[in-house]
Amino acid sequence: MVTVIEVRTKKQKREFLDFPLKLYKDVPYFCPPLYGDEKKIFRDDYVYNDQCDTVYYNAYEDGVMVGRISGILQRAHNKKTGERRVRFTRFDAIDDQHVADALFSAVEDWAGSMGMDTVFGPMGFSDLEREGLLIEGFDQMSTFEEQYNYDYYQKLIENCGYVKEVDWNESRIYLPEVWDEKLERTAELIMKRYDLHVGEAKNVNDFLDRYADPFFDLLDRSYADVYGTVPFTDGMKKMMITNFKLLIDLHHVSVLLNNKGELVCLGLCFPSISEAVRRSDGHLTPAALFRILKAMKKPRILDFGLVGVDPDYANRGIGAIASYQIMRMLRDEGVEYAETNLNLEDNHAIQNMWKRFRRVIHKKRRAYIKRLEV
Repeated sequence: MVTVIEVRTKKQKREFLDFPLKLYKDVPYFCPPLYGDEKKIFRDDYVYNDQCDTVYYNAYEDGVMVGRISGILQRAHNKKTGERRVRFTRFDAIDDQHVADALFSAVEDWAGSMGMDTVFGPMGFSDLEREGLLIEGFDQMSTFEEQYNYDYYQKLIENCGYVKEVDWNESRIYLPEVWDEKLERTAELIMKRYDLHVGEAKNVNDFLDRYADPFFDLLDRSYADVYGTVPFTDGMKKMMITNFKLLIDLHHVSVLLNNKGELVCLGLCFPSISEAVRRSDGHLTPAALFRILKAMKKPRILDFGLVGVDPDYANRGIGAIASYQIMRMLRDEGVEYAETNLNLEDNHAIQNMWKRFRRVIHKKRRAYIKRLEV
């Protein structure tokens, strides 16, 4: 018999955090989040507590833990959309439908008790967290930014009554076989037409001082209608800046300013640290830190991070400039390829942008939805 218990004690919290590490212990494609960051979800001062209500559940059978799940009531998102939704996240389980049924029933009951009428996910506290269920690409290494899961998860979730809401794809982006001189000229012409120039910075701290605040404002405006997004809070900004300082290399940053010095576009790429983190189960051991620093010094793979474009410039060819700068980055840095992370399948602007590259779509993710009977 499956027993579901709400996580409250230190032991239960530790079991919640450790369960995926044990479940995927021998899976070479699984990259865990940083363990120290995950521990923070249980702190009273966690950065999302001012806009979210949360619940965490562990599932046991014969005294052995067999699954986990979390529910998030993201009040800022519901206020923005006018909906009554709860997000499910951090779902992990053995291949047993009874376990999945029990875990999802617990989250759905909690959602109903909070006056909500819909459960959807996997979605974290915001789109800065891991999101989407992997449904294709189980033999591909997960990026540090996204979650790996077993192929049977799709069956378990759909058998609980969940259906597709949106899909994302993930791609490997390679340099084209022949350098695109036409794209280079096009990018230069667009820069000249709109009087744009590349923003500079002396170092990472100078970069953050100059561009962090306008970048967050740009992201809020450009991502306002994107699936699952929420406005940035001061706490979220502080958390991201802390993370940026660890991973940013100015060679992997693109900044465009207009003639008034206003931010028009900013994009961030990060060296892939999946392998460095995987080998330590997400713990920042001295060996893991050495591997991360090594990966940053001479990256073979880049992970595309955040990109923000001023909505007023969205239809002015900024995509051509971004494509050219990405190509130049891959060429000049000697990078083998870049990982796009999640791109919504109906985001035609980004899907069309990758057509300029040699592209391999190697992963697909899905967000599910279920309307509750209330």
